[in-house]
Amino acid sequence: MNKYILSLFMLFTAISFGQHKKDWEKIKSLKVAYITEKLSLDSKEAQKFWPIYNEYEEKRHALIRKEHSQIKDKLENSDDLSEEDAKKLLTLKISIEEDEEELDKAFLIKVSKVTSSKKALLLLKAEEDFKRDLIKQYRHNKGGK
Repeated sequence: MNKYILSLFMLFTAISFGQHKKDWEKIKSLKVAYITEKLSLDSKEAQKFWPIYNEYEEKRHALIRKEHSQIKDKLENSDDLSEEDAKKLLTLKISIEEDEEELDKAFLIKVSKVTSSKKALLLLKAEEDFKRDLIKQYRHNKGGK
């Protein structure tokens, strides 16, 4: 799930780059509808599920931003990087990955409590399917221009 979220974030960033905020909101709305349908969330489940999901995504994006600002940007000038600095960056990278893993675990446990374990697993599939469909749509639209 860790790599998926990073990929999805990067995809959304790439797709939304240069586009209007309403396009980003449209994608987000489509994702909400898609996941709600795929998980067959009733209104009671949805009221509990979406705040947990939104909080998870915010925390996930914060970790991704942290990684980009503190690690990836420094790797652009990797020729100037000392061994000591590289060790520090590697330690930070491992720490961020551990934080991501803990976030993923906590999220799946919370989701399974407000929906079910089966729906928590279906969520993983729904997110992957949404990403795949979004990529297909992007490629189709890009090819049609």
